[in-house]
Amino acid sequence: MRDPAGFRVRTADGAELTAPMVVSATGAFGRPRTPELPALRGYRGRVLHSADYRSPAAFAGQRVVVVGRGNSAVQIAVELAGHARVSLATRGPVRFVTDGPVPGDSRFWTVAALAGRLPVGPLIRPSGVPALDVGGYRAALAAGRPDARPMFVGADGTDLRWPDGRTEHVDAVVLATGYHPDLDHLRPLGALGPGGRPVQRSGLSRTHPGLAFVGLDFQRTILSATMHGVGRDARHVARRLRAHARR
Repeated sequence: MRDPAGFRVRTADGAELTAPMVVSATGAFGRPRTPELPALRGYRGRVLHSADYRSPAAFAGQRVVVVGRGNSAVQIAVELAGHARVSLATRGPVRFVTDGPVPGDSRFWTVAALAGRLPVGPLIRPSGVPALDVGGYRAALAAGRPDARPMFVGADGTDLRWPDGRTEHVDAVVLATGYHPDLDHLRPLGALGPGGRPVQRSGLSRTHPGLAFVGLDFQRTILSATMHGVGRDARHVARRLRAHARR
């Protein structure tokens, strides 16, 4: 909340702190995104988000559908396919960053690190980010382990119905549908826009001077939400806040 000194922060144990500037560094993965899927309304099997996925052993011998086409969806589906019968259900084809697998000694990583310094993050649509093949994922999909298919269109009990009219029993559905930043602590301040996302540019609030962010996806660069990019963003935010304090 606002305070004559700048901001007042209340902690979970009730303590209150005041400061002229605040940095919210909760990152981009604090709140699992679980979109409303009308086709799942009648489903009575197990539904979990990828945030709750731990090991393929828990699904051994089962029929599993993974929803999504990003890195998490592809990686989980391929891993599960070694233990269960798995389909990767998507609203569009899986797209990969490169034409083939990327080994650990590839020059790709050097180029990616350099590209990760460019402040082009705000220009990227998160939903359009392709997957990265670092473990033979493309080959596994091509071989049908898992098989990729269009999104199911309905459910009845533990049966899912596919676009071609076929129905089949499915034990579990894993939603690899991404995350939202966990920023509800800023809602009373009025610093969030539609969908609970911060109104910011390059990590600085556009509505509340002195408020900043670190770790948001595509905050400044394509690596802003990763260990490789968050440090550079933090230094940028610190410089801008120091300049703000001198005004």
